[in-house]
Amino acid sequence: MDDMKSKALAYHEMNGKPGKTEVVPTKPCTTADELSLAYSPGVAHPVLAIADDAENAYRYTGKGNLVAVISNGTAILGLGDRGALASKPVMEGKGVLFKRFADIDVFDIELDTKDPDKIIDIVKTLEPTFGGVNLEDIGAPDCFRIEQELIKKCNIPIFHDDQHGTAIICTAGVMNAAEVTGRNLSDMKVVFNGAGAAGISCAKMFLAAGVRKENLMMCDRKGVIYQGEEGLTPEKALFATNRPERTLAEAVAGADAFIGLSVADVLTPDMLLSMNKNPIVFAMANPNPEITYPLAKETRSDVIMGTGRSDYPNQVNNVLGFPFIFRGALDVRATKISEGMKMAAAKALAALAKEPVPEEVRKAYGRDFEFGPEYVVPKPFDPRVIEWEAVAVAKAACEEGLAAQPIKDWEAYAADLRQRMERYWA
Repeated sequence: MDDMKSKALAYHEMNGKPGKTEVVPTKPCTTADELSLAYSPGVAHPVLAIADDAENAYRYTGKGNLVAVISNGTAILGLGDRGALASKPVMEGKGVLFKRFADIDVFDIELDTKDPDKIIDIVKTLEPTFGGVNLEDIGAPDCFRIEQELIKKCNIPIFHDDQHGTAIICTAGVMNAAEVTGRNLSDMKVVFNGAGAAGISCAKMFLAAGVRKENLMMCDRKGVIYQGEEGLTPEKALFATNRPERTLAEAVAGADAFIGLSVADVLTPDMLLSMNKNPIVFAMANPNPEITYPLAKETRSDVIMGTGRSDYPNQVNNVLGFPFIFRGALDVRATKISEGMKMAAAKALAALAKEPVPEEVRKAYGRDFEFGPEYVVPKPFDPRVIEWEAVAVAKAACEEGLAAQPIKDWEAYAADLRQRMERYWA
């Protein structure tokens, strides 16, 4: 861990240029003539064009390819509330991933306030600047209200990645894990441990994918969330059960799947042994999962295991989601990111995992992959992800009437995406 600390700190200050992002102009400005076009007096002409027709902002500025990554630092990774300033390395990192995987530009904005109304007001006021907003590392329950209010107030996509990014990748993986083990989602008994933003969103998406509510139990740090329990937030109350189980150990006995979005080491070997044949365990606490991959495999060789870590199979990594979801949404000028668009992304990722992997993936990871227990979600360095997922998201937006600029030629769009990303995969 000390070695990782020294490497990470050196990485962030290397070359005497602290941080991970910079602003690079897209037009030349090396002559007096170019300067007059870039700024005064030439810039007055696009100003007047936009004043006459707001649509011209997408023609003459970078708005359509610019996303705000916004946080107040109240739920940074697994580190908790460390403040707005401490969240900046993560927000810069999101900018790197947006650009590297989907060629989307980002301004990171760290807000020094815990007042949800202030955050809503600030982000709404910033709407003219951006084509979309990625909310990040904002603690529950405020994150739910902030996102929902901004979706109502704004006419650009608003997406809280801690909720939906995890949910989309996890849903794709569980759909495939169910197929590998010969299960139907509607028959599966699923236990969630962790009732924060990611856990609530994952559970909602599981229901949309086909898991039945009566077969789903959710635990928080006090145990199983049950009907009649005092002090439940509206989000938790949605998943309150009338079943008699009250502890995590009782809940997982006879379960088909365990979905962990909580803390390290809460799923014991005895609990894992109590689960059904071929248990599906997605232990996604970071950096240390609810049960480690080696311990889970040692305990049960038939377990299908996913974690948030890159050093174990089936990494549930949000980078498989947000860059490509925004790419598709921006390219059709979607006014929001709908539940249908999220499910389209999950289904696209699930389908891609069944395809033979290309040479780029084998090179990046030093091995081959084949659909099965140790490969139920694609790898982030699979160059096909943008084509499969962005196209699926854009199509869903068009079908739902959410696209201000619908795409008609999907083959041409897919080809444009491949060409756009060639320089990143060279």
